[in-house]
Amino acid sequence: MSVISNTQDLEAFISVVDTGGFSSAANALDEQVAKISRAVTRLEKSLNVTLFNRTTRRIELTEEGQLFLGYAREALSQLAQGEEALKLLHCAPSGKLRVDAASPFVFHQIAPHLKAFSQAYPDIKLEITSHDNIIDLLEHKTDIAIRIGELADSNLHARTLGVSKLQLVASPDYLKAAPPLDELTDLALHQLIGFTDAPHLNHWPLTTPLDLKFSISASSGETVRQLCIQGHGITLLSEFMINEDLKAGRLVKVLEGEVLSPNRREKVHAVYYQNSGVSSRVLAFLDFIAPRLTL
Repeated sequence: MSVISNTQDLEAFISVVDTGGFSSAANALDEQVAKISRAVTRLEKSLNVTLFNRTTRRIELTEEGQLFLGYAREALSQLAQGEEALKLLHCAPSGKLRVDAASPFVFHQIAPHLKAFSQAYPDIKLEITSHDNIIDLLEHKTDIAIRIGELADSNLHARTLGVSKLQLVASPDYLKAAPPLDELTDLALHQLIGFTDAPHLNHWPLTTPLDLKFSISASSGETVRQLCIQGHGITLLSEFMINEDLKAGRLVKVLEGEVLSPNRREKVHAVYYQNSGVSSRVLAFLDFIAPRLTL
């Protein structure tokens, strides 16, 4: 009867599958490639099977590897839940929690509350990452991702955090020097700020569809916000990132009522994998942050 010596071998095996290779798995786990290779070899010897077919160009799971993968994931999940249950017998939530969100959401909705969260849960070690595109939670070793808009991942568990409406905005200085803006067709006379790497964000959900031309674009939502504040034109942004700008008068709404609502870009969700269980750390963070959001 074979015995698997440690969970690190299982983690290495799963990471190779999820990232598509030994080098990428080593990067994801912050280990040397040789160590990942040894872990998989050790696991294969323990099970007396070949888990991967290897060529110079690619690797792929064998039939045995595909069968074993589901059991390996479940085993690690059960062990993690068991460890969590034991900790909860004696102490508050603890351990590392990695949270990912687009940079504007981190800046305006998460960062202002991190000190209070750390004071409430001093044993949770937070790691905040920021990606403006959708990431693979397994590949990036991420526990929670905050996503804006319609969800597409059916294998993710989602918790709705709220709705953040879209607003057409501009700076007062821009509007003073710009042509009149009384109806949607007037947008053709104005400078518009768009997104470089996310074409779908340049399709504004307006009451009357328009073919929009953008004078300047940026890859980050936070950069788009700054360009708008500096008077580079009109843009469409979620309220969660401009509420304070509107209150302070740095930005003003234009053409109110001309953005369709509800629309696919309004909902805000927290997502995490169902098969990993909901740890006390995840629940602690979501229960803490949800009522503090100003969407």
